[in-house]
Amino acid sequence: MTDNLTIIHTDAFLPLRVVVFHTLRDAILRGDLEPGERLMELHLANKLGVSRTPVREAIHMLEHEGLVVMAPRRGAQVAEMTEKDLQDVLEVRDALDALAISAAARNMTEEKITALQQAMERFERAVRQGKTREIAEADEDFHNVIYEAAGNPRLSAIVQNLKEQMYRYRFGYIKDIADYQKLTEEHRNILEGLRRQDTDYAREAMHEHLKNQVNGVRAIIRDRKRLEEEV
Repeated sequence: MTDNLTIIHTDAFLPLRVVVFHTLRDAILRGDLEPGERLMELHLANKLGVSRTPVREAIHMLEHEGLVVMAPRRGAQVAEMTEKDLQDVLEVRDALDALAISAAARNMTEEKITALQQAMERFERAVRQGKTREIAEADEDFHNVIYEAAGNPRLSAIVQNLKEQMYRYRFGYIKDIADYQKLTEEHRNILEGLRRQDTDYAREAMHEHLKNQVNGVRAIIRDRKRLEEEV
């Protein structure tokens, strides 16, 4: 999927290796570079209009983050999404979401409710238009309002790091097998709990929302593994 790869716009003062790193990282998190896909330095350098050196350095940075692995006789390739990785992210994310939504329910304002409604409307509009990337981004925006409403900068910083890892799984789910009507209902349930400032209801709705996505991604991972074994 590297045919559509282009340098992302970023701070002009950043080193080129960092710009390339962010470009490749974004492509991996959003699924433009798929699990198992080889990262060939020359090909990527040509696509991005840079030399091989910043590409090589960026790949090493991605390897450090766990998004790229070095495979024998194949070189660098996008790391596979495993059930163990998914479970690890789930356990932490579920606990953090419970903290965030509990605090958000206590701190919810009409302004935040309006922001949630607007994010939900963007999600539904993207669904009607069939725009996968916009659907994923609107879903993320919906959750961002909740994290901001929690009013805990330290919690938000931790969630931000984990959110980027979770985005890779979420995008795969939304792109491949998401039940958009179900996702919309889940958003409405979360919004309703926050509107009523019902902490228990909102927390359970958020947990159900995350659990359904994780189950969907787990099915994708197992299907991919089964196909690989059949080849």
